[in-house]
Amino acid sequence: MITQRMRDFFETRRPEGPCLVVDLDVVRANYLGFEKALPQARIFYAVKANPAPEVLRLLASLGSCFDTASVAEIEMALEAGATPNRISYGNTIKKERDIARAHALGVSLYAVDCVEEVEKIARAAPGARVFCRVLTDGEGAEWPLSRKFGCVPEMAVDVLRHARTLGLESYGVSFHVGSQQTDLNAWDRALSDAANVFKTLANEGILLKMVNMGGGFPTRYLNDVPTAQAYGMAIFDALSRHFGNRIPETIIEPGRGMVGNAGVIRTEVVLISRKADNDNVRWVYLDIGKFNGLAETMDEAIRYPIVTPHDGDAVGPCVLAGPTCDSADVMYEKTPYPLPVALNVGDELFILGTGAYTATYASVAFNGFEPLRSYII
Repeated sequence: MITQRMRDFFETRRPEGPCLVVDLDVVRANYLGFEKALPQARIFYAVKANPAPEVLRLLASLGSCFDTASVAEIEMALEAGATPNRISYGNTIKKERDIARAHALGVSLYAVDCVEEVEKIARAAPGARVFCRVLTDGEGAEWPLSRKFGCVPEMAVDVLRHARTLGLESYGVSFHVGSQQTDLNAWDRALSDAANVFKTLANEGILLKMVNMGGGFPTRYLNDVPTAQAYGMAIFDALSRHFGNRIPETIIEPGRGMVGNAGVIRTEVVLISRKADNDNVRWVYLDIGKFNGLAETMDEAIRYPIVTPHDGDAVGPCVLAGPTCDSADVMYEKTPYPLPVALNVGDELFILGTGAYTATYASVAFNGFEPLRSYII
């Protein structure tokens, strides 16, 4: 959505070139929505989605915790006002010296998915709490996650058992059901696996305390998505089904669902052309592409809503491409994007739902095009 505050900004500031504008009022409303929908879960905002200092400061002031993927993100969260006990080092792939630095900063909660990572943490952060990430299938997600992170539940048992022998606190289990997850049952399948890990280790006297249910909460693009309240009800039902009246401490890690709909990118049409005289598909080139903000159009996984000055007029199929000289810089070609026939060079377009994973994915001056400018209002 384009809020009135955004409209006022675009009309009065008129920044040069493509830019992202994020409305903090929307972020605040999203946070309060998650808090209401899942009151029993602690919110750990996924910093990677949008690490703008203004966003982090707002969320810290609201009481949010933070899921971080690097020492730099940990330092950002601390600078924003979070205390170390509100920070999780959620990346399962960490240099030992980075673990030591996080430990020195006071962070005590770490993700793992193999015994090798456990051994690094035991050396660099003795006594820390660890949670093991379990693989999920990602079915139902628009941006499924690969097998890069996590292990099968049977291995998670071994990993947490090994952590205990090395003096770490085997604290819990985590999973991620895939980004932009629209299947309300996805958490049920993952929580079943988590509960089995809990039960197996409990029989050995290792009592886990926490389930990190990850992110995956969607923002609206072209299609409607379930409400935060619907996710909350489905997740609570699944927790009750698999853990009975002994529901553990729970964590959620919204990123896209927290900031996605809070951002809008303004872009300009640079060129409209065809590849043959009889071609009925136009090529529309924008001044932004995959390398300066729209990386999630890879494989056309995320299809953003686009607002044009000619909305309501007749439309025709378009291939949407970016401005760089890389042939991979094409956003939508497999499924052409319907845009108004009256579209002209120089028209300003607004790409909605772009508050997450745009400014952070933007490259550093590829082809001389500067990284995406970001304004937080």
